[in-house]
Amino acid sequence: MVARRRVRETLTGYLLITPQMIGFTLFVLVPLVSVVVLSFTHTDLRSGVSKPAGWENYRELLTGDATFWHSLAVTGVFALGLVVINVGLSLGLALVLHRRPPGAEVFLTLAFLSVITSQAAWALVWRFLLQGKGGGVNEFLSVFGITGPNWLFEAQPSLVAVTVVAALKTVGLKAVIFLAALRNMPSETLEAARLDGASEWRVTRHIVVPLIAPTTLVVVLITFIGSFQVFDYIQLMTHGGPAHATSVLAYYLYEQAFQLFRTGYASAIAVVLFGLTLLLVAAQWWARRKWVHSE
Repeated sequence: MVARRRVRETLTGYLLITPQMIGFTLFVLVPLVSVVVLSFTHTDLRSGVSKPAGWENYRELLTGDATFWHSLAVTGVFALGLVVINVGLSLGLALVLHRRPPGAEVFLTLAFLSVITSQAAWALVWRFLLQGKGGGVNEFLSVFGITGPNWLFEAQPSLVAVTVVAALKTVGLKAVIFLAALRNMPSETLEAARLDGASEWRVTRHIVVPLIAPTTLVVVLITFIGSFQVFDYIQLMTHGGPAHATSVLAYYLYEQAFQLFRTGYASAIAVVLFGLTLLLVAAQWWARRKWVHSE
């Protein structure tokens, strides 16, 4: 009877995870393997003609494509800026709201509105606000006598503008995550530090930040992975310009696949992008032992 019960429970477990495994196989594993296979071919998306290429796509990518390395550098700057701005603003907002100032719930609700707004609408609204003449941002700066640049059509400010717009989009969501971590901290530890005469800055720096380090790691990883997948902001706001100043790897991949129809070469870019993301996430996960508090 015990053996039959175990067999029945095992079969039930496999039956319950079967839909998930089918979905994972069809929509994750098969496309992933297909991209790897395509990266070793010369495939034209228009004609459908595919020829074996061996390592030629990767050799061209790593040794003969200056635009790829430029896009890689742009992606690194964008990812770093996105993580710093997004995580910094989210944590700061959560620390303020954790003190429950008047109207905290209303302010958090307003901050969360950007999260539920579609990315396309968010990008298009900001594209209008960041216009050189007549844009809301430059009109606001002109009140203080500041002449703003043409944000999306000048090389230096364009990447900054897109990074800030992308960072602001999910501040409300990350703030909620941080706020949940802050409200789960042991109040006895904080009260003991205050009774010992520690200032609020020292309490925050030496107690609060280490206690929420696991949450910070998760937020950083989510933001970092998302930064390597950003495409819609670039497509809707700058089209990778000016002069490839905002051409991140995801957008360069799109150009190769759907504008130049070089499916095999684009697949090689996708494989390299996946490998870099996996490597950097693994490095961050390994480094957690040095700065993440363990209970």
